[in-house]
Amino acid sequence: GEERGWLLRVLHERHGDEFTLEVLGKISRLGIKVLLKHGFSIGLADTDLPAEGNAKIEAVLNEAQNEVDSLISMYTEEKLESFPGRTVVETLELRILEVLNKARNKCGSIAMEYSGETAAVIMARSGAKGNVINIAQMSAIVGQQALRGKRIERGYRGRTLSYFKPGDLSPMARGFISHSFKKGLNPPEFFFGSMTGRDSLMDTALRTPKSGYLYRRLSNAMQDLKVEYDKTVRDVSKRIIQFTYGEDGVDVSKSENGKVDVKSIIEEVK
Repeated sequence: GEERGWLLRVLHERHGDEFTLEVLGKISRLGIKVLLKHGFSIGLADTDLPAEGNAKIEAVLNEAQNEVDSLISMYTEEKLESFPGRTVVETLELRILEVLNKARNKCGSIAMEYSGETAAVIMARSGAKGNVINIAQMSAIVGQQALRGKRIERGYRGRTLSYFKPGDLSPMARGFISHSFKKGLNPPEFFFGSMTGRDSLMDTALRTPKSGYLYRRLSNAMQDLKVEYDKTVRDVSKRIIQFTYGEDGVDVSKSENGKVDVKSIIEEVK
């Protein structure tokens, strides 16, 4: 910052405003050229998977479907054992959810394995933007849509949509999206995706003012507390609240005893 300011002052003093602006313009254009040569962009082809990868994903989904079908048939034949403290219906839902989530995770791993070193994968792995789930949803499978921590069960009487038969417990009828965003969603899948999307928007909108109000109350309650020179925490009347800050004297914004361990941070980033 200081060096840049000094350079601009020298340019301005020796050559005036016009020359300074011209130099800044050329530096800006040079930066754009460098990015054009060394930067990268993302295209739809980044989410393409080879035929082998798609076949593996298909096999995982078929296996999961068969497992869910067998669970449903065990439930209808009253052979399904319930978990302790749960009803048979709750047990069925939990076991189906477990099977479908495992299938989604397997499909995600396959997608990452066959995606190669595309720009999207590099960004997800480095932590710059996005994550593995985003790539899996674009190229392999979107997965189960959960509402209030459960499979979707709200909607019409005895069914989620009028498209399905009453009492249908299959993955598709309860919000499981077996397609990827690249392949495209069918109408019921799109509807279920919209339901959970709206729910999360509402959740975010309601949670933001709650956390803000909580922070305001907390800061108002603690505004007269202060760490004195003898390391004690005292209020405005000099009464001792804590003998050492946080009972251990460790600065929470740093690491161990107020010292930042740079070596471990570098190792973690590597």
